[in-house]
Amino acid sequence: MTKGLGGDFCLICGSESLLYADRMCEPCTRARTRIAEVPENTNFTRCARCGLIDMHGRWVDVPEDKLWDELIQRNVAFHEHAQEIGLACQSQTVSDRHTLLHLQVEGVIDNLLYQDEFTMRARMSNGVCLTCTRRAGNYFEATVQLRSTGRRLEEDELNTLRASLDHVIENLSDDPMFFITSEGPVTGGYDVVLGSKGLARSWGRHLTDNWGGQVGETNTTVGRKDGADVTRLTLLYRKPGYDLGDVVRWRGDYWRPSSWSKDGAIMERIARQERTGATWRDLDKVLVIAQMKNHLTVDVLNKDDSVAEFLNPETWKMNSVRLPWDYDGAPTLRLAHVEGEFLALHDMALDHTN
Repeated sequence: MTKGLGGDFCLICGSESLLYADRMCEPCTRARTRIAEVPENTNFTRCARCGLIDMHGRWVDVPEDKLWDELIQRNVAFHEHAQEIGLACQSQTVSDRHTLLHLQVEGVIDNLLYQDEFTMRARMSNGVCLTCTRRAGNYFEATVQLRSTGRRLEEDELNTLRASLDHVIENLSDDPMFFITSEGPVTGGYDVVLGSKGLARSWGRHLTDNWGGQVGETNTTVGRKDGADVTRLTLLYRKPGYDLGDVVRWRGDYWRPSSWSKDGAIMERIARQERTGATWRDLDKVLVIAQMKNHLTVDVLNKDDSVAEFLNPETWKMNSVRLPWDYDGAPTLRLAHVEGEFLALHDMALDHTN
């Protein structure tokens, strides 16, 4: 900024007042300077089926306020010399497809404060995202088959296993291929058809980590594209016929699976302190005697060194049971009903978790 001394004057109006950029006075400078350039209209695309917004070629779920911020950043051009820029936005819905964005902008250019108001119309057009396009065409890459070893899966088991898929999808990256094409019960289990092989394998790992069992994969070639084979994956998950904490008969005695391992389960003998690993092949003939959900927790009313008495909640009569090998004087016992008699179970960590 220079002062009009010794003949300096505004090149536009001739004023000898303070001169600013390009040797113009303040009124002439303001008349020719805009703090921002804002287009009258801007467009965005929303999927007509699921409502996702096309952002830089990716379909994402964006709240309205963030959508308006994105449109402003994409379309509003601030003066190259502007500093200390401030911006406020108020949206006004005109119709389902049109929203007016009222902007208040201020900033400093060459030590002059500029304030201005603008209105930009956001116009929505319908489109169809990649996921919905493929869903509509029943596109799929993998089928996951949920089964159990030696028995049918119960309804509550199926509900739990199926719910775990939603958990896996929520915790994976936002991939448009992570969708469910179809699903439903079949003879002996449940089938889920997925749009991604990666999602199928991630779910398979989650199933074995949490419920044990084995996963088998089969790939089928269905054609060729761009010189490469197009394959579809069938992933068969077999859940063990027993759960952690159940009482099972194995090797002629009663045991409880305590945790899953990579190739099988860790087994704990009920009669004495013994812990061993077993492969799925070893456990092939395991017979479930008492499921954990059917165990009883009873109060110890009387006891001696080897036997405790309790009130049978089924008959309201006093019964006695042999104390477990690790009994430490606790006021309660966990019991399983085995072949018409009660069997006291040793304490395991999973007995205290939901």
